[in-house]
Amino acid sequence: MPEMPEVQGLVDFLRRKLIPEDGPPAVVAGLEVVSFSVLKTAQIPVQALGGLQVESVGRRGKFLVLEIGGLFLVLHLARAGWLRWSDSLSSAALKPGKGLIALRVRFADQGSGGDPGFDLTEAGTRKSLAAYLVNHPEEVPGIARLGPDALEMDLGSFTEMVHSHGGQIKGLLRDQSKVAGIGNAYSDEILHAARLSPFALANKLGDEDVAVLHTTMLGLLGTAIDAASGRPAKELKDTKREALRVHARTGELCPVCGDTVREVSFADSSLQYCPTCQTGGKPLADRRSSKFLK
Repeated sequence: MPEMPEVQGLVDFLRRKLIPEDGPPAVVAGLEVVSFSVLKTAQIPVQALGGLQVESVGRRGKFLVLEIGGLFLVLHLARAGWLRWSDSLSSAALKPGKGLIALRVRFADQGSGGDPGFDLTEAGTRKSLAAYLVNHPEEVPGIARLGPDALEMDLGSFTEMVHSHGGQIKGLLRDQSKVAGIGNAYSDEILHAARLSPFALANKLGDEDVAVLHTTMLGLLGTAIDAASGRPAKELKDTKREALRVHARTGELCPVCGDTVREVSFADSSLQYCPTCQTGGKPLADRRSSKFLK
């Protein structure tokens, strides 16, 4: 799932493409909905974007936000979605139900020899990719529920949030209504770097642990954003995978201590951790109902 660093990387990439420093902003030539489930709004017809100029490209949590002629196209890539850019899209119309493409945004040719634009794609059978065409980003339910951005939380507000939460720290870091932008992968990485168990109860953490967690969160996300900045969209996934130390590395050796990275599986997800670095050498039970180690 794309998280804050990858979405920010897409923002930076699209800004360069759509709002170039040496030319006029891009103008939308058309929006083609291929998978009808991807478009979550109906109040504004997609044809309304035609002929409008891109004004800004930004991010809210893990949402990608394009301001176009006073309207907002908001995109959430969910678990298996991605954005694929082309400097010259095919002129052929896309057929619904064929291939991975769910939505295409085409921009007017500005002398490149073809219409540039991007496709939103989604792999797998679980369709949760989402696009919204709204008058304001706050009309998108997921954005309206967002807590503060992870990079904007100072130590005081972060500590207050952690100490007031009675659940596990892993779940808190992933809760977009509490802190926005972190998903499954980066929560694993942050907790590993902070040497905390994913099942530690948030309100039982001491001030020193919380301070280390806050510093680690800011540092790790900042480093990941720097690594993504300036890269083409097609390279962002590989950049993320190469930097991961424990997430999706079950059975491999922890690069810090050499212990074997272990996994806890749930119904529709999993987490990875290092027993030596995070749980005092004790393996966590691989089922939800277990008595979780702290």
